[in-house]
Amino acid sequence: MAGVFDRLVGQEHVEMELTGAARAARGGADAAGSLMTHSWLFTGPPGSGRSVAALCFAAALQCTDEGEPGCGRCHACTTTMAGTHGDVRRVIPEGLSISVAEMRGIVQTASRRPSTGRWQVVVIEDADRLTEGAANALLKVVEEPPARTVFLLCAPSVDPQDISVTLRSRCRHVALVTPSVEAIAGVLRERDQLDAETALLAASISGGHVGRARRLATDEEARARRGQALGIASAATRPATGYAAADELVRAAEAEAKEMSAARDERETEELRTALGAGGTGKGAAGALRGSAGALKDLERRQKSRATRTGRDSLDRALMDLAGLYRDALAVALGSGAQPNHPDKADQVRKMAAAGSPEALLRCVEAVLECREALSVNVKPRFAVASMVAKLGVELK
Repeated sequence: MAGVFDRLVGQEHVEMELTGAARAARGGADAAGSLMTHSWLFTGPPGSGRSVAALCFAAALQCTDEGEPGCGRCHACTTTMAGTHGDVRRVIPEGLSISVAEMRGIVQTASRRPSTGRWQVVVIEDADRLTEGAANALLKVVEEPPARTVFLLCAPSVDPQDISVTLRSRCRHVALVTPSVEAIAGVLRERDQLDAETALLAASISGGHVGRARRLATDEEARARRGQALGIASAATRPATGYAAADELVRAAEAEAKEMSAARDERETEELRTALGAGGTGKGAAGALRGSAGALKDLERRQKSRATRTGRDSLDRALMDLAGLYRDALAVALGSGAQPNHPDKADQVRKMAAAGSPEALLRCVEAVLECREALSVNVKPRFAVASMVAKLGVELK
């Protein structure tokens, strides 16, 4: 079995740094000195594998093999990667943010001594979703961490909008890069047994995201959603079709979120109702269920927040694809030899480059990015996307 760091794609420099730190940490919290710190920040663009790198590092810290840390064979490595290690906790926000109450509970648990492993490790994925209160609660423990606790934070960048300046200053920074097309294609060939042509095309249109490349290569619905997003560019040039296409794009994102959440929501609700006494026949069972309305309402609220986030994430992927298409057209209009985001749409890109000036194409890119910004501050998706389509239609008639 390969080591855990083999899961990283095109991040050799990161593997070397983390392996060295894990090796140094084996000497103990004091012996590790400056080579091992208690707070780490992993940054990188979507698909670069920042959360994978954090989890691999957690496995390497817990690894019991006498050889290289992160062997991938020992019980500590396998349970960490499977998410069942008793001393490794993953914080994965299901809603739009990580609340202060949730973070306080995590900090309290993380302050305990490890039960079976070398360290108590907390992996916080999407740390950019920390509320101000949650970030402050985390900062307090990061500034004075317990001797055997390590915090691994993941965020898109070190920008203050993604992570607070104070919190970032307390962490050792590990920057991941976008994997190359060749590296992603290699993974699809070797691990997914895809043919070379399919692997290369999927890798070249994935935006450097390994997981998305896999979906585009194997899932027809994923390819259809991408085609729908890119179709906005031509639909926007005709008022009769532009707004209809915008509405359909939003509906598709909402439908995808509903489909992904339905089975889980039903299971969670049924499990909670059972735990609260639904179906019971004993004395007081009916009364217990009547008093459970608050718990069920809280679960419903969290499920709604999770569905909203899933839909926004789906829509954001579509917008990034669309922005990449206008960027390709801008590159052609300027005679640039930059690698295209959508090499399979060369004909459409040439038509777009011929239809508008470089300035107009740049404003189209900006319109898509403004739409993403509007969604991030909770503008209704239909309004934000419709506004974007109106701007696109003005620029490229």
